[in-house]
Amino acid sequence: MSFEAIWEARELVFVFGLLLVTIVLFVIDKIKMDMVALLVVLALALSGIISPNEAVSGFGASIVITIAALFVVGEGLYRTGVAAIVGSWILKVGGTSETRLLLLLMPAVALLSAFMSSTGAVALFIPVVLSIARKSGMSVSRLMMPLAFAALIGGMLTLIGTPPNIVASGILASAGHQPFGFFEFTPIGGVILIAGIAYLIVAVKKLLPEGELRDPDNPHPHLDDFAEKYGVGNLLHRLQVVEDSPLIGCTVVDVGMRTAYEVTVFGIRRRGQVIKSLMPVLAETVFHKGDEIFVYATSDNLHRLCQDLRLLSHPITNADIRRVQEEFGFAEVMLRPGSALIGQTIRDGRFRQKFNLSIIGVRRNNSPLEAGFNSEPLMYGDTLLLAGGWRFIQELENKRDFVVLETPAEMEEVASRSEGAPMALFILLAMIVTMVAGWLPGLTAILFAAIAMVATKCVTLPEAYASLNSRSLVLIAGMLPLAAAMEKTGALTLITDNLVAMLGGSTPLIMCASLFILTSLFSQVISNTATTVLIAPIALSTATLLQVNPEPMMMAVAIAASTAFATPIASPVNTLVVAAGNYKFMDFVKVGVPLQIISLILTLIMLPLLFPF
Repeated sequence: MSFEAIWEARELVFVFGLLLVTIVLFVIDKIKMDMVALLVVLALALSGIISPNEAVSGFGASIVITIAALFVVGEGLYRTGVAAIVGSWILKVGGTSETRLLLLLMPAVALLSAFMSSTGAVALFIPVVLSIARKSGMSVSRLMMPLAFAALIGGMLTLIGTPPNIVASGILASAGHQPFGFFEFTPIGGVILIAGIAYLIVAVKKLLPEGELRDPDNPHPHLDDFAEKYGVGNLLHRLQVVEDSPLIGCTVVDVGMRTAYEVTVFGIRRRGQVIKSLMPVLAETVFHKGDEIFVYATSDNLHRLCQDLRLLSHPITNADIRRVQEEFGFAEVMLRPGSALIGQTIRDGRFRQKFNLSIIGVRRNNSPLEAGFNSEPLMYGDTLLLAGGWRFIQELENKRDFVVLETPAEMEEVASRSEGAPMALFILLAMIVTMVAGWLPGLTAILFAAIAMVATKCVTLPEAYASLNSRSLVLIAGMLPLAAAMEKTGALTLITDNLVAMLGGSTPLIMCASLFILTSLFSQVISNTATTVLIAPIALSTATLLQVNPEPMMMAVAIAASTAFATPIASPVNTLVVAAGNYKFMDFVKVGVPLQIISLILTLIMLPLLFPF
């Protein structure tokens, strides 16, 4: 054996060994996956198999730049409230049923992935899913993985759904065969999607842990926690102003809602408009007939108010509570030393007039004061629970009288630039149309969209930088050079050549199964596009050798390339949800491998029916 052959064999052994060690480290999960990816970059740079520049080239790869730009687009949708609106609609239709929510989410993201990048579809849906999880109290981990897998399956639905489909079709055409039509992938992809949804609804409950209900990156208490702490959890009521009510044409100050009845009015829903709106009740707000008002009050005070002002009391529904929490919130504050409010009563403090907020709870010496504290002078050290519109809650940081002690987790959901929602939605639709129509390359269209989000102030530049999920980006960028090293050393070719040698005399269906399994396995560790480029010519040669129609074998390779379910590094789609869902390596193995087997079985059943050998 020549020195060159020995050296090449050494490189093969090193690459296979590095791949094995990487997978083992991922499975053991003692070192964070993004750190493992950086160690892979270092090992490749030191090995000499690829140059140091090539080892770090993943950080400038188009897929990494694309994902980073999509994070910015997603942040724009979040900051303008578009994500919350979509999440609220899905939550309204699906309720708090995990099954119904998955039945809505998975087809939606799959359909979007059929016409645009699956990575882009998932990036855009992540803020929607986070919003749904926070509002419904569901575990994020039960929603994120099905979202990713549905996006991957969505790539099987059309010719442009994922690059491997286009690669397989192009190789067919270059060999003189009829290329695949736009919707020729749809029957197989559609069957796998239906089966995948049914499987995932059951699998996430059986195979995934419940996970954290609260976002680990947002440890703030929730609105319910504030209500319990100040003893106002059961004091929320919904009233209606009827035709002969003395409240019509008056303000809260005119009728002394707070001073005479110890009732705090904070929100009003006015019908008869294009959109039912919930608005804060300010000092100058005049009530109309038919208005629904939301108040905090004890039963006795509420009864007295309804009698005197002839108001109807309606039960509070879960939908009411969700809607209220979208527009109104709490903040826990303490008076600053030297504040002019110290020694004044709540009546004297005129909180609604000065701050557009109302005090609904006071704690003194770590205990809530009973109702009827309006005439109690405020003392230094008292903590106050302020209620009102989110916009006014956010402005508390700028008030000199208060130290803001705590704000609720739900404040992260509040759209800080809701006026930009139409523009953000327009930018999103323009990006999708541009990509689907092929007017611009995907990366260019997405970069335009990200820049437009910043330029139109849908998201600020600091928010755009903060939105970049460094863990996901480092993981993707770090693993790309390993795939390049496997191709450069001939590791992939060695595997495929030996497989064809072993199975060359098999039946066409067994060969389709073998190509499917090989493609699916390779797609777990390297780009599915690179895998298709490598294996599709082998599938074409095998079909020629067996003297059969190449279409079923090429279709098997294309479908298998999208079954990257079994590892978090199998696809950027999976990597995107690792941090959000707080997944471990084995979570993907447990849920993904059965889905791969389901996809294999369904593909082998459908292939002979749609593409006879």
